[in-house]
Amino acid sequence: MKNWFKCAGIRAIKTIAQTAIATIGTSAVMGDVNWIIVGSASLLAGILSLLTSIAGLPELEQK
Repeated sequence: MKNWFKCAGIRAIKTIAQTAIATIGTSAVMGDVNWIIVGSASLLAGILSLLTSIAGLPELEQK
């Protein structure tokens, strides 16, 4: 179980970072970065990543 939390956490952090970068990039092109939207979209992506990880993590199946 501890290993699942580690793998799911790493995956969620990567997803949060990717979402933040994409949202900031899109906002910058439009000329204004709305940090509330960046934060909320990134947080939601992290939560969805954790929920998706419940279905299974390939990282754990390889070990």
